[in-house]
Amino acid sequence: MSGGFHKRRKFLQRTAMGAAIGGSALRSQLSLAAGVNNGHPLAPRKTHLPGKAKRLVVFFMTGGISHVDTFDHKPKINRDAGKKFGKSRIKASQFAFQEYGQTGRMVSELLPHCGSIIDEFCLIHSMSNKSGGHSAATLGMHTGSITIPLPSIGSWVSHGLGTLNTNLPSFVVFAEKEPYNAYQCWDSNFLPGFHTGVRVVPGEQPIPHLHSKVKSLKRQELERMMLQDLNEDHLKLHPNDVKLKTRMTNFDTAYGLMKEAPEAFDTSRELDSTLKLYGVDREDRKSFGWQCLATRRLLERGVRVVELFDIGSNRNWDAHGDMETHRPLARKLDQPMAALIKDLKLRGMLEDTLIVGCSEFGRTPWEDRNPKGRGHHSAVFTTFFVGGGSKAGLSYGASDDIGAKIAEDGMEIHDFHATILHLMGLDHTELTYRYSGRDFRLTDVHGHVPAALVS
Repeated sequence: MSGGFHKRRKFLQRTAMGAAIGGSALRSQLSLAAGVNNGHPLAPRKTHLPGKAKRLVVFFMTGGISHVDTFDHKPKINRDAGKKFGKSRIKASQFAFQEYGQTGRMVSELLPHCGSIIDEFCLIHSMSNKSGGHSAATLGMHTGSITIPLPSIGSWVSHGLGTLNTNLPSFVVFAEKEPYNAYQCWDSNFLPGFHTGVRVVPGEQPIPHLHSKVKSLKRQELERMMLQDLNEDHLKLHPNDVKLKTRMTNFDTAYGLMKEAPEAFDTSRELDSTLKLYGVDREDRKSFGWQCLATRRLLERGVRVVELFDIGSNRNWDAHGDMETHRPLARKLDQPMAALIKDLKLRGMLEDTLIVGCSEFGRTPWEDRNPKGRGHHSAVFTTFFVGGGSKAGLSYGASDDIGAKIAEDGMEIHDFHATILHLMGLDHTELTYRYSGRDFRLTDVHGHVPAALVS
């Protein structure tokens, strides 16, 4: 009897609050309540280190973009073109390189917009992967494991730092088409499910079912409060049920999405100059330029991690047959990616936003079975950092004179991930999660952060 009385009183209190407040006042009250009650499970967390980066953006070029045809200029492959190399022949680059910036770094004609701001880039020319197969290599770049699916790097950052806006997901993924391994690239695996990346499919409804069927805002708020009360009472009976807490958090995030995501994805009110920078028109809701502009808007609104896949598992950078297929892919990528970097810098956000660009591997400096193409090459390739405390203008490591092997300062996947986490203020050895009787971490028992990469 007593329990029923208290529940009815709690219901009436909720009803009164629902009638008394609305809109931004309601959000303020709920935020205050969250703070009083130990916060949201995705509330911001303290960092291990004084990292400069508060937000992370990952550009993933699916299929294996060629390092020797983009950022790793190797004149020797043109001089020695046609010479025997093992069972194949050295293949020249058919793309002209040009010197850019005060650093005088050479960038391919494929990426002129990136070339124009190359002084912002920290290029890593000595990256390697343990697998030369698309599926395993893609998994490795995202989870640190080329065999068993584990939590993605975006999920680990969400776990370590939480989000800056609990009305939006901590981790958002733009993927018009599925990459190799699809959802495993942004899955939280054994981490709580609310750290899983939320996939956005560009178009008129980037996230389906965002618009509520309940016409009255007050009624919708009241129903949510009543449901929250019931969920919290149920959770008290099962305090160690992580899946139950995950479902409750996901419902909260879904509710927040209904309120904030439509406005975040609406780029129609952006300035003409901004739209021109990204190469999009006012009605665009799908292009890669729109995805990059929407990324900036999500970052402004507190999303912690955004990953963008420029293409899916078909007709991508996997240029076995003809390197000319790099041209349209580069045109799609170059201006929007450079625009996001410029835009963030203009708004004072680049210094605390880390941008990472990578592929699962590079491409061979020699011909593939088709002389016009290049094969998979995981022994060495190029990745990059921009902003977020990375050293602008630095070229770290080196490949040999034809881009076939690491010549100095090699970086493998665990080093790469450890460095990203370090720039985000996270010690990769301390960012752990206990599962199945042992502590797991993104870098397993490996990982080294090169001091030269950290400003």
